[in-house]
Amino acid sequence: MITRKIAEAIQNSIVFYPIIALTGPRQSGKTTLLKHMFPGYRYVSLENPDNLEFAQNDPNGFLSLYDKMVIFDEVQRAPTLFSYLKTLVDASKIMGQFILSGSQNFNLMQKIGQSLAGRVALFKLLPFDFGELKEADLLPEDYPELLLRGGYPALFDQPIPTTNFYGNYVETYVERDVSDLLNIRDLGQFKLFLRLCAARAGQILNITELSKDAGISIPTLKSWLSILESSYLVYRLPPYFENFGKRLIKSAKIYFYDTGLLCFLLNIRDEEAILLSKQKGALFENFIINEYLKQNFHQNLYRDFYFWRDSNGLEIDLMFYNSPSKFDVVEIKSTKTVLPKLFKNLDVFERWSGGKVNQKILVYGGTETQNRTHHLVCAWNDVKIDFRGNPIREKY
Repeated sequence: MITRKIAEAIQNSIVFYPIIALTGPRQSGKTTLLKHMFPGYRYVSLENPDNLEFAQNDPNGFLSLYDKMVIFDEVQRAPTLFSYLKTLVDASKIMGQFILSGSQNFNLMQKIGQSLAGRVALFKLLPFDFGELKEADLLPEDYPELLLRGGYPALFDQPIPTTNFYGNYVETYVERDVSDLLNIRDLGQFKLFLRLCAARAGQILNITELSKDAGISIPTLKSWLSILESSYLVYRLPPYFENFGKRLIKSAKIYFYDTGLLCFLLNIRDEEAILLSKQKGALFENFIINEYLKQNFHQNLYRDFYFWRDSNGLEIDLMFYNSPSKFDVVEIKSTKTVLPKLFKNLDVFERWSGGKVNQKILVYGGTETQNRTHHLVCAWNDVKIDFRGNPIREKY
């Protein structure tokens, strides 16, 4: 079993909270991780119709049977349980009494916020990050192989063709999660919407334009987009609003949590197609930003991420506070050749920011990390978040 980085953070929290909640995409490895970490806990899946019927119709009886040291999987399917869980943990004072997991973040977080605030430690498990694969000696030498495959554990456990895996994944997602959360009459139209979102990965999200292309109203589009987000298919990267002397773009950019799924939706089926695609740059950008996001969640670092673009098109692909008042700023380029012009946006932004840049990082498609005088040139497979808040270049 590949060691998951998030396990340490979960283990550190279970002594302080009566409930641990783990969310993430379907098939990201939540059940496998929890069963491995807590072998003495009973496992109850609420996707099982019998268990679900019992929990919904007789929650007192259900929780008298499963009263402590239990993993409840897909717990958002039985929202009536949450108030009863609150009563139980308040009375027992047992830390780590229940472990909850779910793949529909909207329902799960809504119920936790209503009933379990202050009693639960929250974690997000995404598909494998680079560090997890590197420790297992499964990280490829060249990025197109991993970008195409994506990070879902099943693809590293057995030789499943990626096209088959993601084809089934989309069908299962549409039939299960979408049917549960939305009353969509035309699932084909929803699949079209999903592919239109894929075509916009790495771009500023224009709601009006996407609504027109998908043939749906703006309220419907916003509802559908929220479902994609709550099911961990897509996320929006917000712009940073502080005005460094320029008019700013104030709309979010859209990305997919997994580039394997993104490639499938774009009909990209092999590594050569990635290298020849007009969307190569956007795919690589999505790939690298995902890695920062994964490390942030898996190490429980609580970083907030942004991009920055002014009205003249100057852009910083990714920025985040890595010291109390200064940003790490990241330029992401798929090229394997480092040219001086690639540093231009980083240097211009540093001047405009008035001393608010901690570290200027160029992440590129090559495999050699270089600690230069004014920049860190970071190989794609060497991306790190400096969780200590010190200049990351000290690590190299």
